[in-house]
This record gives sequence, structure tokens and C-alpha cells, in this order.
Amino acid sequence: MKRTAKAHWTGNLKEGKGELNTPSGILNHANYSFKTRFTGEETGTNPEELLAAAHAGCFTMAVSAALTEKGLNPIALTTEATVQMEGLSITAVHLQITGSVDGINTDEFEAVTKNAEKNCLISKVLNIKISSEAHLIS
Repeated sequence: MKRTAKAHWTGNLKEGKGELNTPSGILNHANYSFKTRFTGEETGTNPEELLAAAHAGCFTMAVSAALTEKGLNPIALTTEATVQMEGLSITAVHLQITGSVDGINTDEFEAVTKNAEKNCLISKVLNIKISSEAHLIS
């Protein structure tokens, strides 16, 4: 399996603009620029936000898969991924998951999430600090 995305850019770094497109159409001429990435003066996305979305999605699916393997059926899982930048380097990602899952206790849920933190596909390709915290709700 291969997944693709296209980026197009016109102009210089600070005044130029780009757009992102994916074959699925979810990203369809999605705006990104220096301003969307570093200043927030313009509406659009940025690579770090897209990385956070990809990591949150991958991690949440990994937790769901692990729970399913244990014979559990998660009611709901919600993850927020925070990408930390220092200067022009991505230095860490923190994953915060809240889950509603019958038949599991807090310690078991945390063990599942710690395993997913290390083993989801996005975590495996990142060479930075990755941390997580889990909150089980009834």
C-alpha cells in the first residue's frame, strides 16, 4: 500500500503560499503558508498540525485495535496530540487520550495506551520524545 499527497508552492518563503491536496479529496487546495505555520495571521494548516492529526489518529486506532484484541469494545476514544517545537525543530509529541471502555480498569487502560504510544505506525517513524497520558471515564 502507498499513500500520497501533493504540495504546491508559489512565491518566496514569507510571502508565498501553498496548497495541499490528497487523492481522497479531504485535503483539497488546503491553504498553508509561512503565516499559517508561524504567525497564525492567516487561516490554513501547517505541517506540524497535520503531523499532530496523523499521530492522534494512528494512536487512537492502535488503542482501539489493542482493546479489540482483548475482547473489549471501546465506546469512545478521543486523543489530542500536541507537537512541541523549539526553534525549527520538532522535539516531542504528547498524546492525551480519554476513553470510555467497559470491562477494563484504569491500570489496564494505561498499559494499553503506553503500548500504543510506542507501537503505532507514526510513533515508530518519529525520532523524538513521545509521551502519553490516559483518562478512563465511565
